Amino acid sequence: MDIKAYIESGIIESYVLGLATPQEADELQRLSQTYPEIATAVAGCEQWLRETSDQYAIPAPEALKARLLVRLEHEFQPAKLPDVRYRRESLFKYAAAILLLLLAASGLLNVYLYSSYRKASRDFVQLQSGIDMMAADNKAFQAKLAVLEQDLRFITAPGTLKVPLDGVAGREDYQATLYWNTQTKQVYLTAGRLPAPAPGKQYQLWAIVDGKPVSAGLLNQNCTGLCMLTPVQQAQAFAITLEKAGGNAAPTLDQMVVLGKVNA
Repeated sequence: MDIKAYIESGIIESYVLGLATPQEADELQRLSQTYPEIATAVAGCEQWLRETSDQYAIPAPEALKARLLVRLEHEFQPAKLPDVRYRRESLFKYAAAILLLLLAASGLLNVYLYSSYRKASRDFVQLQSGIDMMAADNKAFQAKLAVLEQDLRFITAPGTLKVPLDGVAGREDYQATLYWNTQTKQVYLTAGRLPAPAPGKQYQLWAIVDGKPVSAGLLNQNCTGLCMLTPVQQAQAFAITLEKAGGNAAPTLDQMVVLGKVNA
């Protein structure tokens, strides 16, 4: 049983105020004998009610008390002097009872309002937390959408060529796709079916220019989607090799994994 949630549910305040149903009251009394935390919470609420009643008691206006006493004395004034003194004492007791009743009602109202305020505060905090989470999710979604729009503009821009890079012999299941804009010279690559390199290894892109390989950058393992590499001025083909981390000045030919020709 979640004791904290039960205590914060408001059932203890309802019990102390006399608003709980018989079933709720029986359950609370039974649980108080089993769980000391609940018994402590009940005692604390009762103590708080007494202190709150003393603190926030609303005294009756003096003018109202005076008019009440005058009217009562006028209506119940007996003919004999001994009876007058007796009746006056009774009237004072009656007025005191009314004042005590008003005081108790004021205290109960304060307790009820405070309990409602606490519940509303918890609901507000939960609502605000949900709104903050939705705002964060929306911000992340908008950022991803902006990246996708930028990638789409590049792929569909005039001068952008799509170069499929297929696996070489022995690595037929490897595949990647390269996009090269012959006007801006920008190069983007999507890894496709390139498996994650072993520790200490990194994929390196090469542009084949007049039969010679020229490094076009290293593929970042953390990149997803379209990955930007080094701009290439001209090329007849592109290839990817698996090199040591940080790359090499010249490709390791037996580590070539994919190759694709440029069809202008």
